[in-house]
Amino acid sequence: MKNEFLKTEEAIGFVKEIFTLELSKRLKLTKISSPIAVLDGTGINDDLNGTERTVKFRVKALQEQGAVIVNSLAKWKRIRLQELSIETGSGILTDMRAIRPDEDYSPIHSIYVDQWDWEKSILPKDRTLAFLKAHVEQIYEALTTTEIQVALIHPQLQPVLPTKITFIHAEELLQRYPNLSIKERETEITKAFGAVFIIGIGGKLSDGNKHDGRAPDYDDWSSENEEGFKGLNGDIVVWNPVLESAFEISSMGIRVDKMALLIQLEERGALDRKKLHFHSLLLKDQLPQSIGGGIGQSRVVMFMLKKKHIGEVHVSLWPESIREESLRAGIHLL
Repeated sequence: MKNEFLKTEEAIGFVKEIFTLELSKRLKLTKISSPIAVLDGTGINDDLNGTERTVKFRVKALQEQGAVIVNSLAKWKRIRLQELSIETGSGILTDMRAIRPDEDYSPIHSIYVDQWDWEKSILPKDRTLAFLKAHVEQIYEALTTTEIQVALIHPQLQPVLPTKITFIHAEELLQRYPNLSIKERETEITKAFGAVFIIGIGGKLSDGNKHDGRAPDYDDWSSENEEGFKGLNGDIVVWNPVLESAFEISSMGIRVDKMALLIQLEERGALDRKKLHFHSLLLKDQLPQSIGGGIGQSRVVMFMLKKKHIGEVHVSLWPESIREESLRAGIHLL
């Protein structure tokens, strides 16, 4: 008889297989290989909020050049679209693996990060909110279909996601809950609707704050959209009934064009990045327009399998105090 750990591992593999197929089919993505590290100083690595440390090392065979473990593949994918001559309307999908040493431990955070990183080649005319929303809905359909497939194999894991995802701009969310903190706003909106896409992550809101941090050189959070707000990006957040909290699953968006890149670099005081390899390619119009994002693999699996801790679905480094606390709560970390 299989033990519970082995059953969990099989279920993890099933969720990942089904969701990969559903996502690839809907977004016309081809699975490709991807790096665990890139050369430092090229501007290719994802800077996240700009404050997190990266895992750095030197490569003897490359004359001791510096390299970094990727934080995500947001910018690398756009270069790869060009290198592979991916046609407009199609894209690529990778299994991204990263180490983020500054990540704070929690039931949903680990220093090990795994994502489905995807990117599609688009036309300049596609840089609209309607185009973004259509892709959010396709990703959400992949999630709900996966949830149904999981329930067919594991009847005790019944679907909880609503049929449709709700869209709201971060500024609208602020106006709706002006006296709540950002996390409290996310809690209230996801509890009310079950699944939401929060638009405009990274730009300043009317109170002078950002809903959340976003690097200035991949998502477009500064362009005005057709609804009169700024931003062509956002986060997919769902209500997690097991944790009784908002649960972010994906960060995504239409990527910066040349104008948005310059505006966002200037706002963040980072115009010196213009000389880096990635940025110079974009400013020379040598990269395709694109839409893309990252979808947390362990987050999706954790949600689908109704797990209480991310350590139940992937292996990471945990303080002994967390392992002991988890065992007392009946949670067995891998």
